[in-house]
Amino acid sequence: MTDQYDDYLTIAQAAAYVGVSPATLRRWDAGGRLTAARRPGSQYRYYRIADLEPFRLEYGVADKAKDVVGGFFEAASPHIVGNPHLREPQKEAHEATLVHFATNSTPAIIQLPVGCGKTGVAAILPFGLSHKRTLVIAPNTTIREGLYADLNISNASCFWKKAGVLDSFTAGPYTALVDGPKANMDDCVNSHIVVANIQQLASSADRWLSQFPSDFFDLVVIDEGHHVAAESWQKVVRAFPSARFVSLTATPFRADNKDLLGELVYRYPFARAMLNGYIKHIVSASAHPAEITFTARGETDTYTLDQILDLKEEAWFRRGVALSDECNRHIAEKAVEKLQSLRAATGFPHQIAASAMSIDHADQVRAIFQEMGLQAETIHSNLADDRKAAVLAKLRNNQIDVIVQVAMLGEGFDHPPLSVAAIFRPYRSLSPYIQFVGRVMRTIDLNDPNSPNNQGFVVSHVGLNNEEQWDEFRDLDAQDQQIVRGWARGEGADSTGRSNSGPDQVAQRFDDPVAQDERLSHFLSRSFLDPDDDRVIEEMLDTPGPGGFTYRALGITADVLRAQLTHRKEHEEEPADSMPVQPQVKRQTLRSRLDSRSKSIHQRILTDLGLARAGFNISRSVNGVRGNNADALYAVLNREINTFAGQGKKSRDKWTLDQLQAAYDSLDEIGDQVAATIREAIKE
Repeated sequence: MTDQYDDYLTIAQAAAYVGVSPATLRRWDAGGRLTAARRPGSQYRYYRIADLEPFRLEYGVADKAKDVVGGFFEAASPHIVGNPHLREPQKEAHEATLVHFATNSTPAIIQLPVGCGKTGVAAILPFGLSHKRTLVIAPNTTIREGLYADLNISNASCFWKKAGVLDSFTAGPYTALVDGPKANMDDCVNSHIVVANIQQLASSADRWLSQFPSDFFDLVVIDEGHHVAAESWQKVVRAFPSARFVSLTATPFRADNKDLLGELVYRYPFARAMLNGYIKHIVSASAHPAEITFTARGETDTYTLDQILDLKEEAWFRRGVALSDECNRHIAEKAVEKLQSLRAATGFPHQIAASAMSIDHADQVRAIFQEMGLQAETIHSNLADDRKAAVLAKLRNNQIDVIVQVAMLGEGFDHPPLSVAAIFRPYRSLSPYIQFVGRVMRTIDLNDPNSPNNQGFVVSHVGLNNEEQWDEFRDLDAQDQQIVRGWARGEGADSTGRSNSGPDQVAQRFDDPVAQDERLSHFLSRSFLDPDDDRVIEEMLDTPGPGGFTYRALGITADVLRAQLTHRKEHEEEPADSMPVQPQVKRQTLRSRLDSRSKSIHQRILTDLGLARAGFNISRSVNGVRGNNADALYAVLNREINTFAGQGKKSRDKWTLDQLQAAYDSLDEIGDQVAATIREAIKE
C-alpha cells in the first residue's frame, strides 16, 4: 500500500516528509526514537504525522534542502552572458525568463524550433531561478534519457562541460534520474536536479508524486510543454503550488485548442534559426497533376488541376490520393530525386523519412521505394520492441535509405541524416505536421547555414492538402498567438478521422475510390525562407555573416536583398523521371505485399463478423476447414485468393507478375466476398 490514509504515512512518505532517507527512519524506529503506528488490517509499518513533527522540525525538508543542495544555483558562477558556446536563443531565452519572473509568478512558455537547444535552456534555467531543487519533466523515456545524459556531470560531454557554463563540478550540480525501481527518494533528496518522464512521475499508481513535499522543488521545467494541459501534467502543477513553471516547446499550441500553461515569454523564429544554421533550410515540393482519375462504384471521373484544388479539402479525395499507388509513386520519385541531389553534392549519406496513414499503407510505400532499388524499412507501434530497435539501428548505421513510419518518429527522435520528408498522408492539424517535418530539420554541419548538407526537403501531393499546413508552419513566426491557437482543429486526428496515437489495427481499404491514371503537370517548389515575406527579409538583414557584419550594416536595403533572392521564390519544377522497375523486383515485392495485406484483411473480416480468434464458428459452418476462427479464416481467405488467380495452394512463388497484380488489386473485393460467405454459412 502506498496511499496516505488520514494521518498515517508509509515509511517512504514519512522519510520524504521529514527530509531523511528511509534507512535513517528505520534506524530511529529500531532504536526506539520513533514508534511505528500499526494501521488496522495492515501488516506494514506506518507513522503518524503528529509523531513525525518533532523530527521534521529538526531534520525538516526545508533545512535538509538547504544543508544538502540549497543555494547551489545561487552560489555558482555560471558563464552564460557572452558565452560563445551558447546559442543565441539559449542566452536570450534565459534572460527573458529571468526578466519575466522578476515581476510576476505566471508560468512561462519558451518557444524554440527543434535543433535550437531546448536541453541547453533547461540546463541553464536553474541559475538565477532556483534556490532549492529543479524538476525537469519529459513527455517520454526517449527525451528523458537525452535530458539526463546532458545533465549528468559524470558524462564527459554533459552540457555544462561542453558549453563551458561551469568551471568546477566538485559540489554538483547533482542530477537524479527517476526510472522506476532503480531510483529512490534519497537520490532526489541529495540531488540538485531531478529528471523524470511524466508517466513515472504522475501515473495512476502515483509512486512518486505523493512522496515529494509541496516545497521540494522551486523550479519545474517541462520539455515539450504543449502536453501540459493533460490531466497528468496538471497533477504536477497542483503538487508544487509555489514553484516557478517553465514550458519548452517548438509548437506553442495544442491540437485540442486548449490553452497552454502560462505566458509566452520568448520565441525564436524558425526563419532566424535557418539563417543562423541551427536548423536546416527546408523547401517544399508538392506534386500538381494536370489531371487525375477516380473510379468509384463503376463510374469514372477525371478532374483537372483546378478541380483538384477545389476538391482537396474533401476527405474522400484526400484519402483516394493517399492510397493511390500511382500518386505515391510520383511522391517517392521526387523524394528520391532530392535525396540523390543531396548525396551527390557532398557525398554524405542523407536519408528519407516517409509518413504513412496505416500499416498497410506503409507496406505499400516501402514496396515502392524498394522497387526503385532503395533499402527501405517500416516502423510502427505494432512491431515488437526488438524489431523496432533493429530498424532504428539500421537507420543510424546508414544501412537503409528510407524509413517509413506510422506515428512513430516523434518528439525527441534525433537523427540529422534524415533530410527528405516524404509525406504520403494528409495532416489535419499543424502540431503533428511540424513534429514530422522536424525530423528532417536537424543540422549535419553545425551553425553553418550555407552548407549543402544543411538543406532539407518536404515532398508531398497537392491532393493531400498539406500545403495548408506548410503555409501555417511558415506563418508560425507571426506574433499573433490567437491566430496560432485557431489553427488547431482536433486532437491529433488526421483528415480521415483517424487518431494519430498509433497505427490502424484493421486493414486499410485500397479501393472505391482511389486515384489512378494521374498525369503530372509539375511540382510546386516553395522555400520556407520566402523573399516576398517582409519578416524573412528583416531577419536576413540583421543576421551576421561570416565576417560578423550584417547586410544592414553593409548598407544593403530590403529591396536589394529581395532582388538577390529571386531564386528562392515559389517556382515550378519538372516531375522526377520515372524510375524503371525490374519485373523480377516488382514480382517479389508484390508477392510480399499480397501476403502482408491478406493478413490484415483477415483481421478486418474477424472484426466485421464479430468473431473471436479463439472461437470455432467458422470451422463448424464452412466445409473443408479446421481449427479456431483465426486458422479457419486464414485457410478460407487464402483458398479464395488462389482460386481468383487460378492457382493451387503453396504455389505463389510461381505466380506471374500479372497474376499477383490482379490478386493484389482485388484483395478488398475478395475479402468482402469471403466475409459474406462466412456470414451466410454461420446463419444457416
